[in-house]
Amino acid sequence: MKNSPFYGAFTAATLASFVLMSCGGGGTSTTDKSQTVNADPSWSWNLPVNFATPAVPADNPMSEEKFQLGRYLFHDTRLSGNGTQACASCHVQSLAFTDGKAVATGSTGEHTARSAMPIANAAYHPTFNWANSATTSLEQQMETPLFATSPVELGINDSNRATVLKRFQDDSDYVARFGRAFPGEASPISFTNIIKAIATFERGMLSGDSKYDRYQKGQATLTASEERGRNLFFTEKAECFHCHGSFNFNDQLKHAGSRSVETPFHNTGLYNIDGKGGFPAPNRGIFELTGKAEDMGAFRAQSLRNVAVTAPYMHDGSIATLEEVLDFYAAGGRHITSGPLAGDGRNNPYKSDLISRIDLDAQEKADLIAFLKTLTDESLLTSSRFSNPFK
Repeated sequence: MKNSPFYGAFTAATLASFVLMSCGGGGTSTTDKSQTVNADPSWSWNLPVNFATPAVPADNPMSEEKFQLGRYLFHDTRLSGNGTQACASCHVQSLAFTDGKAVATGSTGEHTARSAMPIANAAYHPTFNWANSATTSLEQQMETPLFATSPVELGINDSNRATVLKRFQDDSDYVARFGRAFPGEASPISFTNIIKAIATFERGMLSGDSKYDRYQKGQATLTASEERGRNLFFTEKAECFHCHGSFNFNDQLKHAGSRSVETPFHNTGLYNIDGKGGFPAPNRGIFELTGKAEDMGAFRAQSLRNVAVTAPYMHDGSIATLEEVLDFYAAGGRHITSGPLAGDGRNNPYKSDLISRIDLDAQEKADLIAFLKTLTDESLLTSSRFSNPFK
C-alpha cells in the first residue's frame, strides 16, 4: 500500500465508501455465488448512508416475522440447556452487544478462550469469530454457542435437545411466531429454524447512525479535536485505514454486490512468548486451524464502529482502554517484561508489515480517541427494535 499512488490520498468520504481495503496477513480470496439479495416483501433494510446491501443466503430470506422471532429467541434464557442464559447474556445491547468482560462466561460457568464479539453489521462479515476462516455464515456460526461442548456456552446437547424444544412448543406465543416466520411447515419449531431466525435478527442488526455518519451526511460538525483525529486516522501518519478503511471500519467485507472477497487475518505483535513468534494456547489465531507457522497469532481485524463502548480490547480482552490500545499500536507491538506471557511482540517474526512504530504525541492520541468516539451509534445501544422483548 505504501507504494500505491493512492496511498495517503484518500478523503474520508472516499474511504467510507471504499468497499474493501485488505491488509497483509493470512486469509483467502473467494468468489461466492451462493448468496443473493433475498427478502420477503415485508422486509426493508433501511440502509445507513454509504452502506451496501447485505448478502443473504438463498435458503434463509429476510422477513420481519423471522427477524422478530429471532429477537425473542436471542433474549430468551430458555434457549440454554439449563435455562439460565440467553445469547443476550454475552451480547448486551448497551455495550454494542458485547459483555464488558475480558472473556465470556457460558451457562455452566465455563469461560470462553476469547472475548464476546460485537454483533452489529455482522451481515457484512465473510468470516466469523476471532480466527475461524472456515465459519462463513451467521447460520453456521450460531451452531457454536448452541452446541459447543468445550467450552460450554448455551449448553444444548443430545440429552436436553428435546427438553429445550419443548419449552417453545408448549408456549402458544412461540407456536404462533414460528408459524408466521416459517409458513407452510408442518413442524416449524426446530433447531434449524431457531438458527435461521436468530441469524436473521443478527443480519438485520445494522449500525450506521453515529456522529461520524451524520457528519458524512452534512448533519453534524466534528470538533477541532475530532477533525484532527479523522485526518490522522485516514492518512499515513497513523495508518489506521489500512485495516479499518471500509464503511464498516474493518477489512473483511462482503455484500450483495461482492464478486470476490478477501479474508485477511493479522498478527499485530500482541505476544511473542518464546521469542519465535509464539502466542499462548489456545489463542494462537488461525494457526489453530491451519497449522501454518505464518498464521501464528493472526486474528480478524474488528470493526471500530462503537469501539468506545466495547472494552476491554483484543481477542483476549488483555488491553483495558482505548488509550492503551493506541500506545500498543504506536509502539509497534507489545513488550511484556515478566510473567508467563513475557516476550517482545515488537519483534514477533510473523507480525504484519503494517504494524510498525508510529510517532504520536499526547495530543494526537487524544485526537484519535476523540474521533473513535464519534463512531458510537447511540441508537443501536437503545433502540427498542433490538431490545429485550421480555422487559
